[in-house]
Amino acid sequence: MRKVRLADVAAVAGVSMKTVSNVVHDYPHVTPEMRRKVQQAIDELGYKPNLTARRLATGKTGMIALAIPEIDHPYFSELSRYIAEEASARGYRVLVEQTLSNPAAERAVLNDREAGVVDGVIFHPVSMNSMEVARLKRDVPVVLLGESTMPVTADHVMIDNVVAAQEGVAHLLAQGRRRIAFLGVVEGDVTGSTDQRLLGYQQGLVDARMPLDPRLILSVTDFTPEESARAVREALEAGLGLDGLVCRDDRFATGALYALRTAGVRVPEDVAVVGWDDTELGRWATPTLTSIAPDKRELAATALQLLGERIDGYQGIGRHRIVSHSLIVRESAPVAAAVLSS
Repeated sequence: MRKVRLADVAAVAGVSMKTVSNVVHDYPHVTPEMRRKVQQAIDELGYKPNLTARRLATGKTGMIALAIPEIDHPYFSELSRYIAEEASARGYRVLVEQTLSNPAAERAVLNDREAGVVDGVIFHPVSMNSMEVARLKRDVPVVLLGESTMPVTADHVMIDNVVAAQEGVAHLLAQGRRRIAFLGVVEGDVTGSTDQRLLGYQQGLVDARMPLDPRLILSVTDFTPEESARAVREALEAGLGLDGLVCRDDRFATGALYALRTAGVRVPEDVAVVGWDDTELGRWATPTLTSIAPDKRELAATALQLLGERIDGYQGIGRHRIVSHSLIVRESAPVAAAVLSS
């Protein structure tokens, strides 16, 4: 089939090629009726703007990249949707790139692999530390996500993981839980999130003047529900007597729920469980999962706002934004759940 041209759209819409170009480039002075007419012709013909030509004409491609560690991780899947929706509302399309936390892949993101293809990048680094990020020279605007410490020169959006973990612990303590475990510390973990969530868990116990029992910090070898289930099963077999769990994410929490159920331990009566990320996994778990919920919509909107300002020419020092979070209380750790006497 012959490629649809700008002239074809103009002919079907009954307007000039200049008018079609104005609509494609989203110029504000086009009337709503004219925009509707041209868009109808574009949809009818399946016209796809030439990104190279658009870049030459405007200096922009109308595309941004989203670089995340894992596409199939429930949290990143849901966050990607919000970012795509917020980007679309701002006239951008999103190119999603998976790094698998590989250092070379992460460096490539900041070494301008996307230069000339996208106008900016939203990037969640895992393996790269603050100094590596600061040293890399880049021409494409970047906004960073995640819990790792980032340089003051970079825009960075995150939640306060330490405070959120403290709130999770406080919720369990308020329900009478006194043997609260943290699930878990991951062997070889290079993410900043686990360390911050563990710190918040410990600080929450210290705030309540509860003893810190290192045996209640459960270790796993990787980030799978299978590993979290094994860790909980071994804790039960060791007789640790835990009555609450704060989990580093919902995947760990679902593994914990499975291990507790198969061991005949009741949730929440015997052990109350708090997850993290408030993903679809937890909303449909049995029982449904109480979870610390980053405001993914606010996170996406904030990242897009900062990136848009960079694309439009902002050259100032990096902005660090803390977005809101909440504790979504469900069946696994409800308010005033019954607690068995020990």
